[in-house]
Amino acid sequence: MNIDDCNDAATDAPEPGVAERMESAVRGYYGETLHSSADLKTSACCTATPMPEHLQAILAQLHPEVKDRFYGCGSPLPPALDGATVLDLGCGSGRDVYLLSSLAGASGRVIGVDMTEQQLEVAERHRAFHAKSFGHARSNVEFHLGDLADLAALGITDASVDVVVSNCVMNLVPDKPRAFAEIFRVLKPGGELYFSDVFSDRRLPHELLADPVLLGECLAGALYLEDFRRLLAGLGVVDARMCARSPIALTDAAIERKMGFANFESVTWRAFKLPLEDRCEDYGQVATYLGTLDEYPHAFDLDDHHHFETGKPLRVCGNTADMLSASRYAAHFRIDGDKRRHFGLFDCAPPAVGKVAAPGAKASCC
Repeated sequence: MNIDDCNDAATDAPEPGVAERMESAVRGYYGETLHSSADLKTSACCTATPMPEHLQAILAQLHPEVKDRFYGCGSPLPPALDGATVLDLGCGSGRDVYLLSSLAGASGRVIGVDMTEQQLEVAERHRAFHAKSFGHARSNVEFHLGDLADLAALGITDASVDVVVSNCVMNLVPDKPRAFAEIFRVLKPGGELYFSDVFSDRRLPHELLADPVLLGECLAGALYLEDFRRLLAGLGVVDARMCARSPIALTDAAIERKMGFANFESVTWRAFKLPLEDRCEDYGQVATYLGTLDEYPHAFDLDDHHHFETGKPLRVCGNTADMLSASRYAAHFRIDGDKRRHFGLFDCAPPAVGKVAAPGAKASCC
C-alpha cells in the first residue's frame, strides 16, 4: 500500500467534499441505522474497561432510553467536578452528560454537543427526568446541535470550560486538527481534556472513509497513534498521558476482511492546558495524594504509570508536579520541592505490562 493512499498526518485538514460526506454518513448511521448499542457490529463502541462503582450507582438512575442509545468506547469521566463547567463532545443521547450532571452538582454546568439530531432529541426529552433524579431545582445541562470542530459557532467562548470529555467520537470528526484546536481554545488555563477514542497502529486508506459502516463503527476515521501525538504537539500539548488502553475485536466477518490488516485499540487520554516541557525533567519534587477525592479515598491514578497511594510520597517529574499543582487537583495533593535545581531527565516511562484494575471495580461493557 502506497503511503499516498493513506490518511495524511493528522495535521492536515480534510479534502474538499470529504467532510460533508463523512458528516452525512455519521448522521445516517447514528440517527437511522443504529437503534441501540446491540446493533453495533464490533466492540469499538463498547468497552470492557471497568466503570468505577460510584459511576455505576449514578448510571442506575439514568433513563433507560438514554442508556440504550449510548455508543462509547471508554469511561472518560474524571473526578473533582463539583461546580465545574464540563463540555461533552459527541454527547449522543446524553448518557455521559447526565452522569456528569450528577458529578458537577447543582452549581455546575454541563454542555453537550452532537452532530446527530435524532440522538439529541433523545437527550433533550429527558432533562427534567434527570434533574428530578439528582435533586436539582433545575436542569444544569444544555445541548447543542452543531460541528464539533466549530465550537465558536455554538457560543462556547475562549477559556470558559474546566473539563472537556469525549467518548469514542473524535474519530468521526472530519477536521481533527481544528477540533482539537477548538478544545484547547475553550479550556481554561489548567483545564483538562479527558477522552476515550479508537486508535490504530498505522495510517488507514482514504477510501475507507467512504464506507458508512466502517466509519460509523469508529474504525475508518481512527487516528494513527503517532499522528495524534504530532497533532497535539503542534498545538503546544507536548505531554498527553495515556490512562487506559484495550484491544478492539473485529467481530463482524465482513469488517474483518476489510480492516483486518490493522490493529485497533480503545485508548483513554488525559491532557492539560499547561505550559509543560516536551520531556520529563527531574527537579527533585515529591507529590503526596491527600486522599480527599471522595470517590478515591485510598489511591488516585493520574495515568497508567502514576499510582498515588494516599499519604505515600512519590517522586515525580516537573510536568507531573505541574499537572497536579496547577489544575483543579491542586487541593488534593501536597507538592514538595520546586524547580530551582535541576537533576537531568526523569525516568517517567509507563510500565511494560497493563495495570491491574482497582479493587472493587466491576467489569462493564459500556
